Amino acid sequence: MKQRWYAVVALLLASAFGLSACNTVQGMGKDVERGGEKVQDAAERTKQKM
Repeated sequence: MKQRWYAVVALLLASAFGLSACNTVQGMGKDVERGGEKVQDAAERTKQKM
């Protein structure tokens, strides 16, 4: 019975970490996307100046 309890707790913890990681990766992806947009904008401005 005690081993089953530990398995349930471990599963819940793994699920919680997995869900929080998804949010973190999603946020990081958005930040990288914004950075890429800034680089593209800078490249366009430089191209127009030439």
